[in-house]
Amino acid sequence: MRGKDFSVEQAAGTLESLYEKYRGEKGAVIPLLQDVQEEFGYLPEEAVNWIADRLEVPRSFFFGVATFYAQFHLAPRGKNIITACSGTACHVKGSERIINFIKRDLGLTDKQETTEDMGFTLEKVNCVGVCSISPVVIINKKVHGKAAPAKILKEIKLLKKKK
Repeated sequence: MRGKDFSVEQAAGTLESLYEKYRGEKGAVIPLLQDVQEEFGYLPEEAVNWIADRLEVPRSFFFGVATFYAQFHLAPRGKNIITACSGTACHVKGSERIINFIKRDLGLTDKQETTEDMGFTLEKVNCVGVCSISPVVIINKKVHGKAAPAKILKEIKLLKKKK
């Protein structure tokens, strides 16, 4: 049940299993959230609320953890994840230009990260730590160093064909 159409009723069995797995374990918030995200592709608010209520832990605690760590996502994400570095080295070498080309190609607005068809999510991050090969774009965990708009758009085109 990945994507936009999350329902606690439909996910009850999965949520119950995750609850049982971590019930009574102190400090298991991060692994629990990781398992929820692995299962649903993101952290649906209703799922987090359900688990927090069952564990009798304030909902705000779970959301505090989820919003602190960049690994967690509170909105559905696309099938293909594009991560564009906008750190200093990448910025100087043209990452914004590449990001703008990607947005235009995917039809994303400035505030939109995921395409309507849930095919792609474009994330802009501060640094990926490989400045020596900047600018860097990561597509589905594959690093593309010394990226250029044409090279990245070619990769995206290949992914679109696979749909």
